[in-house]
Amino acid sequence: MRLTTLLDTLNQGGSGPWPTPTPTATEADTFDQLVATLIPCREHDAELWFAESTADVELAKSLCQECPLREGCLAGAVDREEPWGVWGGEVFVGGVVVPRKRGRGRPRKDESAAPAA
Repeated sequence: MRLTTLLDTLNQGGSGPWPTPTPTATEADTFDQLVATLIPCREHDAELWFAESTADVELAKSLCQECPLREGCLAGAVDREEPWGVWGGEVFVGGVVVPRKRGRGRPRKDESAAPAA
């Protein structure tokens, strides 16, 4: 199966028909390494997509912007009502997409009083 066909199938949210011949372990490893270089959540530390730090969450969101599987990832997360994390470049909290993750602790009374980052 061609990589572009696989990515198109996954991006549409399905697993698609897999070819009947089973690839050898070496072919599977090579394929996994190739996919890992194309998909940021496989290339970087997975903890980044579930980070507590707002800066780390924003970094994860930015890495997702170029991912070829972004639409399928987001659609799957919405369907599963993911409890939290960054999925498809969006932040989920309690199974709902939120514009940004709020930091820990009590919120500021006035957002304009936030220190410049």
